[in-house]
Amino acid sequence: MGALNGSVFMPSVLTLVGIPGLESVQCWIGIPFCTMYIIALFGNSLLLVVIHSERSLHEPMYLFLAMLGATDIALSTSILPKMLGIFWFHLPQIDFDVCLFQMWLIHTFQCIESGILLAMALDRYVAICDPLRHATIFTHQLLTQIGVVVTLRGALLVGPSLILIKSRLKHYWTTVVSHSYCEHMAIVKLAVDDVRINKIYGLFVAFSVLGFDIIFITLSYIRIFITVFNLPQKEARLKAFNTCIAHICVFLEFYLLAFFSFFTHRFGFHIPPYIHILLSNLYLLVPPVLNPIVYGVKTKQIRDGVSKLFSAKGTS
Repeated sequence: MGALNGSVFMPSVLTLVGIPGLESVQCWIGIPFCTMYIIALFGNSLLLVVIHSERSLHEPMYLFLAMLGATDIALSTSILPKMLGIFWFHLPQIDFDVCLFQMWLIHTFQCIESGILLAMALDRYVAICDPLRHATIFTHQLLTQIGVVVTLRGALLVGPSLILIKSRLKHYWTTVVSHSYCEHMAIVKLAVDDVRINKIYGLFVAFSVLGFDIIFITLSYIRIFITVFNLPQKEARLKAFNTCIAHICVFLEFYLLAFFSFFTHRFGFHIPPYIHILLSNLYLLVPPVLNPIVYGVKTKQIRDGVSKLFSAKGTS
């Protein structure tokens, strides 16, 4: 690697700090993170097994939930193994191209998860506001198409970020990334070159995905609440509202953490760096942990499927 005015030209290896300022206690921080990862893997895998084995759960709401569970497994797996390698085994180095690939995976799965949450909101909207047409609208073919579209949307929107970094950013002040995983802004801030286009495109992706999705999710639930409150029977209102509670909890959990992490990372200049990094880590780890718990607690069909699965194993 050559140097120009004290900068590093096209580094081949980067070093991930982990959580800056907390390096001495990272081995202990890794314990709850590893526990969260194990819970996320177990909970989402159990959810996938139950939905796959129970034919009564082969409905749009549960199939979207299976997509969400698979995305959560992929998202947490793209970040945790390397992070634990930093915390426990002092392996902070990562190839530059591998770092960009991890960045692409993380942001792509974030976009996919947001798209699935939007699809789930639209599914609940049709099921409550136009129930007679729900079965004809949300066919298995449409579910497959939605899965393909949200996946391609995430992959194609995030892809140019990698191209912009590789093609425009040649010189770097340092090869040390003050983060525990490869995040877009954490890499861009290392560059000596003009990074305005990279930052603008990053903001464009964030607002075009999260902004677009949250607007339509909010509009869907406003319409759902209006419909529910206008139902003549109290029992019908309670039943319709109960079917949405788990979804609302998951939406709030994902988007509140997303926006809190986003704004503190870009505008919280007086907040200590380790707070930024911990919030970013929790934003990626908390939803995969809580999603299967929320749906398992609030959805009777899933609880029954879990009970049937374990009772069948106990009798075999």
